[in-house]
Amino acid sequence: MTDSIHTRKAEHIEITLNEKVTGTNISTGLEKVQFIHNALPEIDFNEISIESKFLNEQRPTPFVISSMTGGAAFAETINRNLAIAAEKRGWVLALGSMRALIESEEHRASFQVRKYAPNVPIIANLGAVQLNYGFGVEQCKQIIEMTDANALVLHLNTIQEVIQPNGDLNFKDLLLKIEQLTKELGVPIGVKEVGWGIDGNTAKKLCDAGISFVDVAGAGGTSWSQVEKFRSNDPVKRAAAETFSGWGNPTVDCVVGVREQVANTSIVASGGMYTGLDAAKTIALGADMVGFGRSILKEATLSVEDVMTVMETKELELRMAMFGIGAKDIQTLQATDRVVYHR
Repeated sequence: MTDSIHTRKAEHIEITLNEKVTGTNISTGLEKVQFIHNALPEIDFNEISIESKFLNEQRPTPFVISSMTGGAAFAETINRNLAIAAEKRGWVLALGSMRALIESEEHRASFQVRKYAPNVPIIANLGAVQLNYGFGVEQCKQIIEMTDANALVLHLNTIQEVIQPNGDLNFKDLLLKIEQLTKELGVPIGVKEVGWGIDGNTAKKLCDAGISFVDVAGAGGTSWSQVEKFRSNDPVKRAAAETFSGWGNPTVDCVVGVREQVANTSIVASGGMYTGLDAAKTIALGADMVGFGRSILKEATLSVEDVMTVMETKELELRMAMFGIGAKDIQTLQATDRVVYHR
C-alpha cells in the first residue's frame, strides 16, 4: 500500500471499521470492576446530574468523542456528523492527528468543524514525536488557529510507529519539549496514548511538566499495531505486530495508577469504552471524563441521528448505574464506596 498521509488516514478508517483490530489475550480490566447494588437509593432518577468539569468549565456530560480521524475525504463526513452531534449533546470533541493539516491543504475541511460545534470544547491533536521532526510552537499555534480548538492533545504511539511504514521513531528528549510547549502555546495541553496506556509514574512526569489532562487510552480496545499490520506488506513487521497484539496496560489499571500518582489533574478514561456502565466504573475509580472512539465510529459514517442515538444510550446507561448505587451526581459517583475492584 502507498503511504501518503491522506491514503494512510483513509486506510485507517477502512481497517478500523472492517477488520478485527482489538488486541488479543488482553482486556480493559472492566470485568474486574463491579458495583454493589443499592436497592434503596433515596434519590429521584430524574434529578440525577451527569454534569462534569473539564478544562475548568462545566460540561453537560463527562463524555469525550475520542480522537479518531481527519485528513481524508470520508473523514469530512465522519467529523461533521460527530461535531453536529457533539454540539447537540454537549460532548467534548477531540479530532484526529493534525500533521496532515499543516503539511497539505488537501482535506483540511475534515478538521475545521467549529462551525458545526460552536459551543463545545474542541481538542486538536498531534503526535508528540513530531516535536522531534520539525514541529514546534509555531506549527502548534497554526493548528490551534486553523481549527479554533480550545486545547491540544499530544499522542504517544511508539509501538504503532515501529510497525507503520516509514514510522517516526525518535522519541528522545520529548518530555523537555512537551514542557516547553506547555509554557508557550497559550492553551491547555494534554497527553494521550493510542491504546497501550499511560501508567501512573509516566503521568506524574507529564503533569510535573505542565500537562493539563491525561487521557490514559489503555489496552483492551483498538490496537494500532493490529491496524498497521493490515496495512503492511512487510512479513517481518506483520509477524512482529501479531506478537504485540497482547501488549499494553489495561485501561482500568491505568486509571487507578494515574489517580494514585496525580491528585488534581483531569483524567480521561479511554481505550475499550463501549457503554455508560463502562464509563461509570472508570469514573468511580478516579476518572473525570470518559472517551469513546471506535464504539461510535460506524454510526458516524451513517448520520448525525445515528450518532445521537448512541450518545443518548450511553448517557442513559451512566444514569442507570448511578441510580443503581444511589449517586445523585458525578462527584458522588467519584466518591462512592459501592465499587469493588478485584485486582
